[in-house]
Amino acid sequence: MDWDKLRIFHAVADAGSLTHAGDVLHLSQSAVSRQVRALEESLNTTLFHRHARGLILTEQGELLFDATNAMVKRLDAASARIRDSEEEVFGDLKVTTTTGFGSLWLAPRLTKLYEKYPDLKIDLMLEERVLDLPMREADVAIRMKEPSQADLIRKKLMSVRMRLYASPEYLAQNGTPTRMEDMSEHRLICQNTTSAQVGAGLNLVQELLTHDIKSMLTINNYFGVLQGVINHLGIGVLPDYIIEDFPWAVRVLPEVESIEVPVFLAYPEEMRQSKRIAAFRDFVEEEIFAHRKQLKVLASA
Repeated sequence: MDWDKLRIFHAVADAGSLTHAGDVLHLSQSAVSRQVRALEESLNTTLFHRHARGLILTEQGELLFDATNAMVKRLDAASARIRDSEEEVFGDLKVTTTTGFGSLWLAPRLTKLYEKYPDLKIDLMLEERVLDLPMREADVAIRMKEPSQADLIRKKLMSVRMRLYASPEYLAQNGTPTRMEDMSEHRLICQNTTSAQVGAGLNLVQELLTHDIKSMLTINNYFGVLQGVINHLGIGVLPDYIIEDFPWAVRVLPEVESIEVPVFLAYPEEMRQSKRIAAFRDFVEEEIFAHRKQLKVLASA
């Protein structure tokens, strides 16, 4: 198959129209159309259903688009490795992690990384879905469990536990619970049990719900839970790493906590020599070390 025709086919399939693909490729609509028809003729098949609103891939078109999509990602990976052969750390870096860890811990610390490498372009993707690193959905991941995908370099960064926290103002007005049964007299702020979240956090919430909680606020991420606690709405189920940046938060029922949740950094084996990955990995490890040190100071205070 003609590589140039495949490139044009991929752009059309991705854009859903000849006009938009032409804009991306800097070609006329007629030139794009001729190339697609020539490819269809060479394969003796129809790749698109054509209608007034645009183009829809046929079953055969879907198969070819899957193949060209994989090719594009592999080419992107090769391009990234070539760029990383340069001495300086610069360019695009796609980082994926959970909404809670990314918004509450990672994003506030990125200033230090940019100060050292101002030409980095970080795309921080916060979601609970596990992205496919070998297929270049992201370059590096920080996840709340050990990655199961093959061909990944992984390193355990730390462990996290979900605990109960409240503001001093809330506790002054509503009292401090001294046993689990007292939680029935307080508003619980937590993730909904149907939300995507770490299993340890879900198990803790389910245990708390056995104590006849009368008032609740459920939010689908820990950033929202923290906002509820900050605004004195109740007692929140939050990861313990928040205490470094929010030292005023009062831990409630210190004996109540989830099991440990391991935090792993992972990236594809083929990115082992990437200077951007190395810079990000070293930055995270340094921040984790400082985080642990600060937690010891807070614990002894």
